[in-house]
Amino acid sequence: MNSLVNINNKKVKYDYSLLDNYTCGIVLTGNEIKSIRNSNASLNNSYCQFEGDELYIVNMHVDQYKNSSELNYEPKRKRKLLLNKLELRKIQKQVIDVGITVVATSLFISKKGIAKLNISVAKGKREFDKRNVIKDRESKISLKRIKKNFNS
Repeated sequence: MNSLVNINNKKVKYDYSLLDNYTCGIVLTGNEIKSIRNSNASLNNSYCQFEGDELYIVNMHVDQYKNSSELNYEPKRKRKLLLNKLELRKIQKQVIDVGITVVATSLFISKKGIAKLNISVAKGKREFDKRNVIKDRESKISLKRIKKNFNS
């Protein structure tokens, strides 16, 4: 199976400083995996939260599969993430700190055809940090422009 599905959450790197990264499986219904294979999913505003000792992704939008006959489909339902106990404990210890959260960075289909989710333990950026990121990006762009004009 040569699927090139890769759905990214572009705002994560702007809003958060990423600390640790994990790749985990995700529990889906048959219609949801078909919809993800068609790239009909979104990670915007999604985050992960613990319920007991299990980690769930909240607010991940998966469109209903167009040929589905499922009634009462919830596109933003909670979906369980599949991690081993050691990773779950490690994440849970980090999330106890104030300002630390778990966010989804990307969703992809593995070579075996299984949906995988990249999650990161992240710390929220403050407004002045975001302004510095924009300033640095603009200065890099202007430097490239100057080099391009200088070399021509």
